[in-house]
This record gives sequence, C-alpha cells and structure tokens, in this order.
Amino acid sequence: MIKIKGINRIGLYTLVRREIDRILRISIQTFAAPLISATLFIFIFGFVLGSRIKEIAGIPYMQFVFPGILLMNILSSAFEHTSSAVFFGRWIKSIEEMLVAPFSYIEMILGYVISAVLRALLIGSGILIIGLFFGAVAISNVPLFLLYAVSVATIFALVGILVGLWAKGFEQLGLLNVFVIMPLSFLGGMFYSLEFLNETVRIITVLNPIFYFIDGMRYATVGYSESNLLIGAVLIVGLIISLSVLVMHLFKVGWRIRP
Repeated sequence: MIKIKGINRIGLYTLVRREIDRILRISIQTFAAPLISATLFIFIFGFVLGSRIKEIAGIPYMQFVFPGILLMNILSSAFEHTSSAVFFGRWIKSIEEMLVAPFSYIEMILGYVISAVLRALLIGSGILIIGLFFGAVAISNVPLFLLYAVSVATIFALVGILVGLWAKGFEQLGLLNVFVIMPLSFLGGMFYSLEFLNETVRIITVLNPIFYFIDGMRYATVGYSESNLLIGAVLIVGLIISLSVLVMHLFKVGWRIRP
C-alpha cells in the first residue's frame, strides 16, 4: 500500500473496508433496490414516454433523461450510506471507540466519504449496464463524467454525515431524502428541458442546485447543456469546501458524538 505521510493508512483502510463489508451484507437493500428503481424509471420515462416524445434538442428522449436518473441514484446512495453509517455508529457507540483511537477527524471523515463514493460508483456502474440494454447510454466525455459522479457523490456523502449527526431517531434519517433531495431531483430538469417551462418555473429550476449537477452530467454524456457550466463547477467546489469545513468543525467540537 502506498504510504501517505501523516495519514493513518491502516486505520483509513480498515474503516473503508468495514463500511464496504457492511453494505455487502445488506446487498439487497443497498444494490438491488436502487437498480430495480432505476430500471423502472428508464423503462417508464425513457422507453415508454420516449416512444412518444422522441427527441429534446435533437437528443433521443431516453438519452436525455438517463443522466438525471443515474445522478439521482448516485447522490441518494452516497447520502444514505454516510447518514446511516454515522447514525448507527452513534447508536451502538462504535464511533466513540474511534474517537479514542489514534485516528484523526480528517481520517474518519475521509473513511466515510470514500466508502460512500465507492458505493455510489458501484450502483452507478450497475445502472450504466442497465442503460446499455435500453440504448440509453452515450458518454461524450469520460473524464468529465467521472468527475461529476465523484464530486456529486462527495457532496451528498458530506450532507449524509451532517444528517447522521443530527438525527435523533431512525425516522429522521430519511426526512431529508424524502422531503428535500428527491423533490429537488425531480424538479432539477431530470425529465424535461427548460424550453418547456414558463418564466416563473424556469427561475425556480435554475435556483435549484441539483439542476446544475444533472445538467453537467448531461453535458458529459450527450454533450448538451442548458446552464452555465462554470456556475455549476463553482457551486460544486464551493459546496465541497464549505461542507467539509462544517463537518470537520462538528467532529472537532464533538457535536452529538461525544458522551
């Protein structure tokens, strides 16, 4: 293993491996459920509606909607992973054991984020394979595609950590996903173009940060964008930095993780 100065690489590797083992033990929940859901979305919105809508901006409708379906599952998977991992760590007190170990806060956060990104990429790979069967996959810029996938997964992994720290019960874990993430995903241009909207709804859409994530992923796949990609890039970098600083601060002060 490559030596990284100042990083407890054994501890980091152990935490990531533990988290990967955890999701593999519940593979039906972590992998089967999102893959089945994505298949239904692709079939209904891409295959069935696509046979009637045909094209948007010269792009086959199925290829137009696929990036949004893919990204929705990537961000949901990353969020669900860290939110549940941190919450259960608090619940069974295992996170307190890490606090007394020679393991820094940065390493703890990195371990959770890396494992969440790996889970999101595994699910994303499965959805790509499904999309191939439907003829929905077209990637015009592979490096940009991977950059968007990893960046968005990182953002929602950090958001998941915040929710995992905040939640006081199991029912609160899914509140943000159900009432914020999913609605914003559906209202972020996943299934439609800005051309279809009146001025008011168009303004609401462009104020939605997930719109820029989906639009960026769409540009990386089919080469079509309706937003300023620079705004999306600044938004992504800004969110990663600000969320990382906030999560780091909360770990340092021990909010909800110290008895």
